Amino acid sequence: MQENNTEHGNTEHFIARAAEFFDQLVPVATDDELFAAGYLRGHVDLAVGTLQLNEQPFSVATLLQQVNNSLQQAIAQGELNATDELLVQDIWQRLQQAARVKAA
Repeated sequence: MQENNTEHGNTEHFIARAAEFFDQLVPVATDDELFAAGYLRGHVDLAVGTLQLNEQPFSVATLLQQVNNSLQQAIAQGELNATDELLVQDIWQRLQQAARVKAA
């Protein structure tokens, strides 16, 4: 049970750090970066909400996989042009690095 509580705490920390990451981009990002960050934040929020509907604790790895799946599906459906896709992927990688560093 302790492991689940620790894992849940790590997940909550990751979610909070992700929100902080997005908020910190607002005053410094370009218009294109703001678009990509907002788009990505929507996918992160959707993944969190979907996982929370299960009313079971979930891991950071599960959250990351859910966001990756959502992004891949959106890209496959042509939601982004090639430039925006690269920007979203770049910000997604930066978010994962920033949130993991703070969580460690």
